[in-house]
Amino acid sequence: MPALLKHKHPRLVRWTHWVNGPLLLVMVWSGLLIYWANDEYAVRVGGVTLVKFFPDWFYSALGLEAKLATGMAWHFFFMWFFLANGLVYTAYTLASGEWRDLLPTRRTPRQAWQTVLHDLRVRRVPPEQDGKFNGAQRLAYTGVVLMGLGSVVTGLAIWKPTQLAWLTSLLGGYPAARLEHFVLMIGYVLFFVVHIAQVVRAGWNNFRAMVTGYELVPAPEVKA
Repeated sequence: MPALLKHKHPRLVRWTHWVNGPLLLVMVWSGLLIYWANDEYAVRVGGVTLVKFFPDWFYSALGLEAKLATGMAWHFFFMWFFLANGLVYTAYTLASGEWRDLLPTRRTPRQAWQTVLHDLRVRRVPPEQDGKFNGAQRLAYTGVVLMGLGSVVTGLAIWKPTQLAWLTSLLGGYPAARLEHFVLMIGYVLFFVVHIAQVVRAGWNNFRAMVTGYELVPAPEVKA
């Protein structure tokens, strides 16, 4: 079937998308180096630790032990690039009107459910789609932007708990802010795994659009 190239993703959106991937990996890796020094999240009963969130073999296998200073140096350096990249993306999205394709609408919950059923092969008909993204994508992409904001806010609260005492207190105190920062990190990992799986499932045309900005669409039929 004849196909045409259709513009889908602006250049700046693609650039910030590809820059954000390695930045997130560095932030997660360095965050784990920091977390190793105070690995407190676990299931405990009567003072006895039953299950640690990350067992000792996890740190040994990834070489994350005894590198607190290294982790802090990398984390505090690259957080500014993470913040700057997020600000550039958000500013462009708002100024260009791209936000209209990202924000959930009244139809988004229904479309997201249709996407889940389609991915599980319960529903054969492809899910409805408003603009560039379906309901599940709108929820996921809007959610990850809010997660980025949450990471910056909670990160500042646990980095400067004295200077930003009002912020740390607003988040529930230092232990709560640290837990919130940790949960957001786990959320990034889950998002990354699901995102890669969905990209593979969607195929080359979807990947091409994020690399070149264009996707192939069926050409309109010419009536004789």
